[in-house]
Amino acid sequence: MARTIRMTMLAAMMTATAGGAAQAQDFSFTFQSVDPAGNPNFQIQNEWTERVGVMSGGRIEIELLPVGAVVEYNETQDAVGAGILDGHITDVSYFSGKDPAFGLAANPIGAWSSPEEMFRFMRYGGGNEMMAALEEPYNLKFVGATTTGLEGFVSKRPLDGVDDLEGLKVRAPEGLIQQVFAAAGAVPVNLPYAEVFTALDKGVIDAADSTVFSTNQSQGLHKAGNHPVYPGFHSMPLVEVSMNLDVWNSLPADLQEIMTVSVRDLATDMVSQLSIKDLEAVAEAKANPDITVHNWPAEERARFRTIAMGQWENVAAQSDNAKQVYDTLTSYLKAQGLLD
Repeated sequence: MARTIRMTMLAAMMTATAGGAAQAQDFSFTFQSVDPAGNPNFQIQNEWTERVGVMSGGRIEIELLPVGAVVEYNETQDAVGAGILDGHITDVSYFSGKDPAFGLAANPIGAWSSPEEMFRFMRYGGGNEMMAALEEPYNLKFVGATTTGLEGFVSKRPLDGVDDLEGLKVRAPEGLIQQVFAAAGAVPVNLPYAEVFTALDKGVIDAADSTVFSTNQSQGLHKAGNHPVYPGFHSMPLVEVSMNLDVWNSLPADLQEIMTVSVRDLATDMVSQLSIKDLEAVAEAKANPDITVHNWPAEERARFRTIAMGQWENVAAQSDNAKQVYDTLTSYLKAQGLLD
């Protein structure tokens, strides 16, 4: 009996020791951002990596690299899937060339009037599950959605409505957003964010779908395109945090939960910080006689949304996955009374 008790105690001690070793295990990850170093978005993302370290008690360490550090901005999905990177923070639109579904999932133009609407869909309306199913075949785990919020629009030419888009050479990511601008009469051009200023300054493009107003201003874009539109009429991108699926599966359940919850916090942080910066930047721009801030009337925004919704259907016909995204999205919007 005594021997049995001693063996049971020894087994329990070994289990506890093994558990302690697992708790002390460090995980070091390399992520690449879609944003350049020094960009406000990149700074907020870096704050997230620091919080993950604290929340995990030092068990997770994330090195965040700027855009282009390891691979090009539109190659991170392959790099993460292959294990060259452990994860990325990026606009899902950049992978529309692989499957049109990514473009519709990432930026269903006209669907959302606020970040909160998108977050409700992602977390409680089937959006997270939809993204997980899209990315699993590429060996990615969709951890969660963030966004920069409703984007500003940068233009060298005055823009007061849809008619002013005719012939406008506009930088836009490939996929749905390019199709919407083309349907509205513009001429879409595919350029990485880092090249927008030079392209605007040299007249290669007339306008740019870039990012939020304050970030555009801090990067000097309003010097080259001094007719910005605010609030934006065109875009609120899904900026995903995703990881290599095998790496994700190697994490214990508590660290998976920490990663998931931390991305929710990142989403709130990103929207809140950038919104504050936007309001300050808009006030500064309006006080600058060289910058004219344009605000489209409601009827022009509605015209653009109608054009965009017509393109949703076109994208849905391009792949089975795109049809699934369309059905999931429109079913939710109808149920919420948001599909007017």
